[in-house]
Amino acid sequence: MIFFRDLAALLRFSGFRRLFAVRLLSQGSDGIFQVALASAILFSPERAPTAGAIATAFATILLPFTVLGPFVGVFLDRWSRRRILMASNAIRAILLLVIALLVARGEVGWLFYLLVLTAFSVNRFLLAGLSASLPHVVSRELLLTANALSPTCGTIAYLAGLAFGGAVHAVSHSDGIVLVVGAVSYVLSALLALWLPSLGPDLEGIDSAVRAALSNVVRGLDDAARHLPPLGRLALGVVGAGQLPYGVMIIGTILLFRNYFERADAGAGLAGFGIVVGASGAGYAIAALVTPSMTKRFGMHGYVTGLSLLAALMMVFPTAFFTRWAIVVSAFGLAITTQGVKICVDTTLQRVVGDVYRGRVFALYDVLFNAVFVSATALAAVLLPTDGRSYVVLAMASLWYLLIAHTVSRRWPRSWVRDAVTQER
Repeated sequence: MIFFRDLAALLRFSGFRRLFAVRLLSQGSDGIFQVALASAILFSPERAPTAGAIATAFATILLPFTVLGPFVGVFLDRWSRRRILMASNAIRAILLLVIALLVARGEVGWLFYLLVLTAFSVNRFLLAGLSASLPHVVSRELLLTANALSPTCGTIAYLAGLAFGGAVHAVSHSDGIVLVVGAVSYVLSALLALWLPSLGPDLEGIDSAVRAALSNVVRGLDDAARHLPPLGRLALGVVGAGQLPYGVMIIGTILLFRNYFERADAGAGLAGFGIVVGASGAGYAIAALVTPSMTKRFGMHGYVTGLSLLAALMMVFPTAFFTRWAIVVSAFGLAITTQGVKICVDTTLQRVVGDVYRGRVFALYDVLFNAVFVSATALAAVLLPTDGRSYVVLAMASLWYLLIAHTVSRRWPRSWVRDAVTQER
């Protein structure tokens, strides 16, 4: 297949192999970390969460980075991205050790949430840096395949980290031990980052430019926004719109497995939700496998439109059965659609945005993801019942995906490569 041929070509780039390894280990560590958080917060035997409680937890974690994200972009465009990747993993290792100490003492209070918030903020910093660095380690014609492979495999590594963290938790019955294992994994990722090649940005006087840049953050963001071409703005709008129903479905799934399917057994609920996460991972892998060939056959216009239509269908069938396996199948299908669209958007942005602005654009990209996801959780808190079952919400989500499909079919250029080249000129 075209995918495997291009994959072999990608792996010949030593810089890509190293960056790829850092991504896999970092995101695998994220999975280990989040097993401990899910056990301590969402699937605690002592309390059954409501949609509002889950929304509050996500907002606590993600909203501050929505504010800090633009400043992150300034650093990504002026500091060595290789050093940023190394420092981000090292900082998270230290934070996890402190969080583990708090958990061991039973002090899950404001300091615990503050440290978790900081760790998630650093994580978004790292993910934006990985995306902004990718064009430095692969050739231009292989960017699409690199975007299909790298972030998707990172997500699969995250899911593998969830599985590994779950196994550690099952053996140790200790959130603290899981956190220590995650910290060790972050340290290994930081050490791997030492071997990365130069990842930009392509500027002189990087360090001395930071102080001046911080005093002109708003102006810098305005420059980045003005240099974002129409195709880039459309791509960000499409991926952001898709996050809204997807976020609502994630909250609904947590509620279903905690308060409906396994209301008397929090451990079984966590295990069931783990199966859903595994199905999502399989969907991400399928998206990585088929997206390069599908976009070459149908174009991004046809492919993104088709994915949006598939997502609309999944909201009606099989999700509306509200059985365990219906939710698993739906998670698999939605993962294909969500990741397929993201691969197309990542590639489009990397091709139409200049390197000087790319870090800020991808930081804003992450901010958009966070802001829409937090909005989705707030919407879920209003619309979803405690057990997560709502036919009205499913119908609304399906109609929303149909609206996205209609917008893409009308506005996305049919020849995206020619449009990207034109915009760059």
